[in-house]
Formats: sequence, structure tokens, C-alpha cells
Amino acid sequence: MANKDISLILDTVNDIIIGKQRPIKLALACLLARGHLLIEDQPGVGKTTLAHTLAATMGLTFQRIQFTSDMLPADIIGISVYDRESSRFHFHPGPIFTQFILADEVNRASPRTQSALLEAMEEQQVTVDNETLNLPEPFFVIATQNPSHQIGTFPLPESQLDRFLMRIELGYPDAKAERQLLMGSDRRQLLKQLQAVTSAESLLALQQQASQVIVSDALVDYLQKILQHTRESGHYHHGLSPRAGLGLLSAAKAWAFIAGRDHVLPEDVQAVLPSVVNHRLQLIDETQKPDWIDRLIQHVPIP
Repeated sequence: MANKDISLILDTVNDIIIGKQRPIKLALACLLARGHLLIEDQPGVGKTTLAHTLAATMGLTFQRIQFTSDMLPADIIGISVYDRESSRFHFHPGPIFTQFILADEVNRASPRTQSALLEAMEEQQVTVDNETLNLPEPFFVIATQNPSHQIGTFPLPESQLDRFLMRIELGYPDAKAERQLLMGSDRRQLLKQLQAVTSAESLLALQQQASQVIVSDALVDYLQKILQHTRESGHYHHGLSPRAGLGLLSAAKAWAFIAGRDHVLPEDVQAVLPSVVNHRLQLIDETQKPDWIDRLIQHVPIP
């Protein structure tokens, strides 16, 4: 079931973003699962470059929205302007009407503006002047977020964090990858030369194929036990919701599809589990933070 398009996408992105194979694979799985991605990390580690590269590689229309504290919802969705000649209002679409959105530093905007983006993500549509307008297909948002301790940030509330299927970090490159970056070509120049290796239509087909990956009853049992453990163990303020369970299953399907399999294994669930749950679960005892995902996996036996 190996897919040539998947290999081409991964190889092309890995040529630009050096030494980050796992985060890139997770980002692709998120896209194939029709979810949205949140990247939280320090400035300068490649968050924006990853978004640009994914969009260019897959031939998607792309818009970057730089979030600031004075941004208004209309700056994202668009605005209706009165035309005197026709004596009516005409809607001028905002940057949300594109296939691939980079919401840069989303936690620097006010909660009101954050909500405008997140509602569009959830509904795949926006309502302007009592008219519902559909967003393009495919529609994917990568939001970047600086650590909450930095000045001028408005942390996303839990209900809005839940709109993102995954949250990942890129981290600093290892010594070998960093040397390649320092000695190699400018990443911005490489991006300008990048050619699409697939198309929006092909991506929609890949998403459909990923959704059809087989899930056994035993695998569903395993996933339900994970959900049940988070709700009943007493380790977390709130357990995982049914929506989180559906997201975990979709992400595991996409991970299996990328690996070239037509069925999901428990290892696929474990591979995507940290990225799907790390922004949804809050530990009661913060001293247990190190390796808490590993302990969650160990507490739930594979059937």
C-alpha cells in the first residue's frame, strides 16, 4: 500500500527542514486526518518554514496571517464595503479563504480574534451578514504559538486548544543538522525554487484513502481503554473527550497509511498519542510531568 505521493512529500519537505523527520511526519498525518496543527516552540526553530514548505510541496494556495494584539476578526474573515453605484454591500474576503493558512503567533491576538479563526476551523465555513460562505477544500491551519511565559501573549483556552488535532514542538536541531543548515543554502532561496510534487485534488484523494484504513474491534477496545484510563485514574483534571478519541483514531489511521499499511496497529495509536493528547490533558500533580505520556501508555495494556 506504499504511496508514491506520500514518499515524494516527505522527501521534499525533509530536504528543506533538516533533521526533523518525526515532526514532519506528524504534521503530514495531521493533514491527512483532516485536522489542524498547533506548533508551540521558541522563535527561530523553523515553524514558519515548515508551514511554507508543506503548502508549496502540495501545491496548495497559501496565506500567512501575522497575529498581533490590535488585530480584529474582520482582518481574518473579511469585510463588507458599501458600493454607492449599486447601493449595496459587497463582501471582500479575508485571508481565511485559502486552502492553507499559517496563523503565525496566534497567542499574540486577543481572545476575540482567536475565536474568529477557531470557529472557521471548526465549522469549515464563516457567516457574514447572515450569509454562510464555505471555505476551500482542502482547508488546513497551522498555528504557531510562542511559549506562554513570553511577553504579550494571550493563552488559548482549553476549549479552543481542543480544535487542534495535534500540538507538536520542533526543538533545536542536533549538531549534524545544524551544521548542514549553517553550511548549506539559504532556506528561503530553496523555498522559492521548490516545485509542487502533488496537487489539492491528489491530497483530497489521499485524505479519503487514509480515512478508509481498517480498524479492528480489538484496536477500538484498546483506544477506549486509553480514554477510560484518563477519565478514571485520578491523574488528570479532566479526561479525554469523545472528540479527542475520534481525533486519536483519525490520526492513527493516517500514521498507518503513511507507513504503507491498510490497518491500524496499537503502535500507530502510541505514535500519535503524545501529539494528540498533550494539549488536552492537564496533570493534577505537575511533578509527574516528565515521561507522563510513557506512563499513560504503560498503564493501558495492549489487548
